[in-house]
Amino acid sequence: MTQDGDFLEVIAAEVAQDPQNAALREDFVTLLLQHDVDRAAEEVSTFERYGGDPARVRLLRARVMAARLRGGTTGGTPSEMHPNESAPGSSTPTRPAAVPTASAPDPALVRIGQPSLWDAERPAITLADVAGLADVKQHLDSTFLAPLRNPELAAAFGQKPGGSLLMYGPPGCGKTFIAKAIAGDLGASFIHVTLADLLSKWLGDSEKAIQSVFHDARAAAPCVIFFDEFDALGGRRTSGGGSQSMRTIVTQLLEELDGVANENDGVYFLAATNRPWDIDPALRRPGRIDKTVLVLPPDAVARAAILQGDLEGKPAEGVDVIAVAAATEGFSGADIAQVSRVALQRSLSASMESGAIVPVTTEGLLEAAAGLIPSTASWFDQVAPVLEYGVDDGTFAQLRTYRVQHGLR
Repeated sequence: MTQDGDFLEVIAAEVAQDPQNAALREDFVTLLLQHDVDRAAEEVSTFERYGGDPARVRLLRARVMAARLRGGTTGGTPSEMHPNESAPGSSTPTRPAAVPTASAPDPALVRIGQPSLWDAERPAITLADVAGLADVKQHLDSTFLAPLRNPELAAAFGQKPGGSLLMYGPPGCGKTFIAKAIAGDLGASFIHVTLADLLSKWLGDSEKAIQSVFHDARAAAPCVIFFDEFDALGGRRTSGGGSQSMRTIVTQLLEELDGVANENDGVYFLAATNRPWDIDPALRRPGRIDKTVLVLPPDAVARAAILQGDLEGKPAEGVDVIAVAAATEGFSGADIAQVSRVALQRSLSASMESGAIVPVTTEGLLEAAAGLIPSTASWFDQVAPVLEYGVDDGTFAQLRTYRVQHGLR
């Protein structure tokens, strides 16, 4: 098996271990499009079956169609060739086929070095739709949103429209949802960027992709750019394990954030990470991504709202979401969703055995919660030595307060 094939099987194993992880499955589809289009099509159907966002499903299917129009392969043969190798029976060197100008082009390929095909959207949600999290919303408003909502007053003090913000905290706590809500509050377009969107085997393509993100955002201003898993893209360039390609990505980000070649008026840069201590310090210096907000596990109000939303329209009998919320202190939003899924699955199994609807109950949800260890626990274990021995520029002030309030070591 080729090196690329080995890598694909490693990702496939990770997807199999966490089948509900929509973001991971979507990244897997993106990788498969370069190697095995038929398998990619199957994974899109699985992505939809597991509740993938309908808009993302449509986009992925368009990418599959575009790959087939380009003569995409099954099993990854031509796409794995070195750029200077030739196809069997051919006397001329081959390179991956040019992107067609027909309908439904592949945005992942067209956007690199070419104009305007990032999947921008206009979020309909605002921070008012984020249940609970009063401290997070208050901090966002006072440090980031208030000046942006008062552009004339900000201009009087020499502040330009735009800004940057780093959201950090345990995984599964709604950082992406909050980023969309911020875009909705600002009435801005929203571009969601993941690692799979940027990385390429071709030298220089990742830097071109970053250029194109900012180019499209400036053209669509006001626009929010949201970089997910930012530590994977903006990691320390001095780290021993860092590759040269990742270092050049950070350098390109620095250039775009500084607006060296273009002004960033009306462009808002948001990034999310579970590991803020791994972000390159040059990205965090004043004038770049110098504002932070801690997104912690949802409070009781938010947990009750998540449960209510998960059970809406499902067979449920007198469920006390307040009691279940009280029993799930420290659970992430993803953990709460898993509690609902487990309880619903058990009720479905019971219904099939009895031949009649067996609704979800408070007891069933509490039993499901009792069998789940909060995924946030490992994150708090990871951050403890950073707080004790690391250098803190003020980023962790909110986290230190939270740990004291909740009796965490």
